[in-house]
Amino acid sequence: MAPIPVPVPPADDAPHLLVVDDDRRIRDLLSRFLSTEGYRISTADSAQTARAKLASLSFDLLILDVMMPGETGFEFARDIRKTSGVPILMLTARDAAESRITGLEIGADDYLSKPFEPRELSLRIANILKRAKPAASPPVENLRFGQFVFHIGRAELRKGDEVVRLTDREREMLSVLAATPGETVPRLALAGNGGSANERAVDVQVNRLRRKIEHDPANPLIVQTVRGIGYRLVVTP
Repeated sequence: MAPIPVPVPPADDAPHLLVVDDDRRIRDLLSRFLSTEGYRISTADSAQTARAKLASLSFDLLILDVMMPGETGFEFARDIRKTSGVPILMLTARDAAESRITGLEIGADDYLSKPFEPRELSLRIANILKRAKPAASPPVENLRFGQFVFHIGRAELRKGDEVVRLTDREREMLSVLAATPGETVPRLALAGNGGSANERAVDVQVNRLRRKIEHDPANPLIVQTVRGIGYRLVVTP
């Protein structure tokens, strides 16, 4: 295997992998290689040690050696599957189809026979993590506030079945506010193409918008002022 570069500290939000293998040399090699791939790595020399780490840390993937003394990787994986759906990649010197089937029946996500190319291991890990990643929430199309509904794609404001007439600037500002509902939007972000030159006019334009959507524009509940910063759009859950 080619020399492994010195690992760069991974990002704090990088996937955290637990390598479980009784062979110290394998643990060290995998730890160094996977660190260079950008993963956070913890290691364990037995199922017992791994179980203790699982009790106090959260992992995105377990890499388990099958042929460990004492509790085998198969036995450990079977026990994990009683309470956890954490992804599992099995490593073994066995290449028999029966062993692979056993691992998959237990609930392992993939199976890799030793010896293997480190790059293949990296690709398999990436694929497992990709499959395990929660599906993205569908984009929000409509926002409701008070008696109004704002359709983000069309930049259209409705009150019941009636379309509320907005100026281009009001529509633009409402679209910007609706992009991050509940979060503070600086005045500069609402100033339009004119930037700081129009920033002073934002307050006036927001007041005009409020007269169309607030029950009491003097005491706004929908487009709220964040003093010294800007505004935020408060939507109905």
